[in-house]
Amino acid sequence: MLTVQNLSCGYGQQEVIKDVSFTVEAGQKLCVLGPNGCGKTTLLRAIAGILPSTGTILAGGLAVKTAPRKQVAKKIALMSQLTSVYFSYTVYQTVMMGRYTHIKQGLFATPSPKDKAIVLNCLAKTGTLDLQDRQITELSGGQLQRVFLARTFAQSPQVILLDEPTNHLDLKYQLELTDYVTEWAAEENRCVVGVLHDINLALSFASHILLMQNGEVVAHSPMAGFELELLSQVYGTNIKAYMQHTLKRWE
Repeated sequence: MLTVQNLSCGYGQQEVIKDVSFTVEAGQKLCVLGPNGCGKTTLLRAIAGILPSTGTILAGGLAVKTAPRKQVAKKIALMSQLTSVYFSYTVYQTVMMGRYTHIKQGLFATPSPKDKAIVLNCLAKTGTLDLQDRQITELSGGQLQRVFLARTFAQSPQVILLDEPTNHLDLKYQLELTDYVTEWAAEENRCVVGVLHDINLALSFASHILLMQNGEVVAHSPMAGFELELLSQVYGTNIKAYMQHTLKRWE
């Protein structure tokens, strides 16, 4: 579904991502872990085609770096952490924006019955159908993030890139969002690459782990074979001891 080969990129003269290679197969949920500044968000932006890069990026067979943006948007969707909302649209209108690349363009372009059905289905999947007539400026953070996820689903991509989408969300909403994404990824020809700040949440969500340090890949493996001790080495602190100490409070 997604192939990244010898990817390097950065900002100006500063190289942030250094010769990164990995693949993600259909149904997989790859979580990218690593300390602040290791290049996680930069990696996602490069995969989405937002940042110039060297190397190869293929999404569903499409060459991301050379394909038209509308074609890329049909293959890859990037969902970032919650940000401020400056324009007021209804929830339904916001989710319909995800259909932009699929709607036939022209002077009188309008969504088709198929587009409308997809939007309603995405609203239902994310538990926001009853909010469709509300203004997004009236929503709570958890509601708004579910609406943005519905918009991402409505884009009908094969690859979803998640850039810390659960930041600032209560635990309930974090779990709901990852559950929605898990259900979505289980359908045919879909996969997820996510950056999650919460290590516990990432480890429970991921089917595969990509561990990074200083813009390079330290480890890439299925969750079942991932060596947890590597986390302590990369983060520079005893992650295991901290987790065990914290969990003792629930005994």
